Amino acid sequence: MASWFYASEGKQQGPFPEGQFRDLVAQGVVRPDTLVWTEGMAGWQKAAEIPGLVGGGGAPPMIPAGGPPMMGGGGHAGGSAGGGSLSVDFGILDFTWRTLVLVIGSCFVIPVPWLFVWYMQWIVPCVRVPGRPNLSFTGSAMTLVPWFFGFIVLAIAIGFIGSQLLSNLLFIVQLVLYWLLIKWMIANLASNGQPLGFSFTGSVWAYIGWNLLFAISIITIIGWAWVAAAQMRWFCRSIEGTRREIVFKGSGLDILWRGIVAAILCTLIIPIPWVYRWIMNWFASQTVLAPRGSQAAM
Repeated sequence: MASWFYASEGKQQGPFPEGQFRDLVAQGVVRPDTLVWTEGMAGWQKAAEIPGLVGGGGAPPMIPAGGPPMMGGGGHAGGSAGGGSLSVDFGILDFTWRTLVLVIGSCFVIPVPWLFVWYMQWIVPCVRVPGRPNLSFTGSAMTLVPWFFGFIVLAIAIGFIGSQLLSNLLFIVQLVLYWLLIKWMIANLASNGQPLGFSFTGSVWAYIGWNLLFAISIITIIGWAWVAAAQMRWFCRSIEGTRREIVFKGSGLDILWRGIVAAILCTLIIPIPWVYRWIMNWFASQTVLAPRGSQAAM
C-alpha cells in the first residue's frame, strides 16, 4: 500500500499508510492547502490538487523534483540521522473525553496505573518525531502497581504517625518515584512496533535538586520559568540511545509569558483543551533533533 508524507510547519511528517493518512485528512490534520507527497509524484503538492484525496482539484501539476524532498530535515522511517523539531497534534474532542475519564477514574485510586498507561498509549502516538514514524508506548500497568500502591500505603502510615520529618521524607520518596516513572516511560517508547532502546540517564539526585530549585524559584514570582527552561535542557541531554542530540531551545521568557497566558485562559475552563494543545505544541517545536556535534546542538 502507498505511504504518504505531509508537511507541517515546514517539517516533513510520515510516512503514513494509506488508511491512516485518509484518517488524518478526515480529521482535518491534513487540510486542502497542506503539502503532501507519495511515491510516484514528481514533487510536493497541495492536498486539494490530488484527485480524490480531499474531494477537489484537477490533476496535480508535474514539478521536477526528487521525492520526497526533505522538509526541514526529518521524516523518513528508519532512524534518519538528520534533524528537525518535534510536533504534537490531537483532536480537541478526543483530548477532552480521555482527560475527563483519566481525572474521574483517578478519584477511585485503584484504576490509576491502568488509566495512566491507557492515556500514554493514546498521547504518545500524537507526537511526531522526525525519522521515528508511528511512535507508540509499550509500558505495562503492572509495572506501576507496586510503586503506586506502595506509596499509598506509606503515605497512609505516615499520616497516622503525624511526623513532620516523615512527611518531608515522603515528599523525597515521591520525587524518587517520579524519577523512576520517567525512566520507565522513556524506556518503553517504540517506533513502528520496535523498541527505540532509549534510556534516561539523569541521576535521581539531580532530579531531586532540580525540583527543589523549582520549588524555591516560585518565591521569585518569575524565576521559575528560567529554572523550567534549564531543567528541560538537562532532561533532553539525559536521554541516551539516539544517534541524534535532543536539544531544547525554548527560553525562560518564552515559558514565562506563555505560562501567564495559559493560566489566565484556564480560569475560563472551556479553553483548557486548546490551551493544553497550544502549550504542548510549543514545547514540542522547541525540542530539536540535531546531528551530534552540529552547530544546531550547541
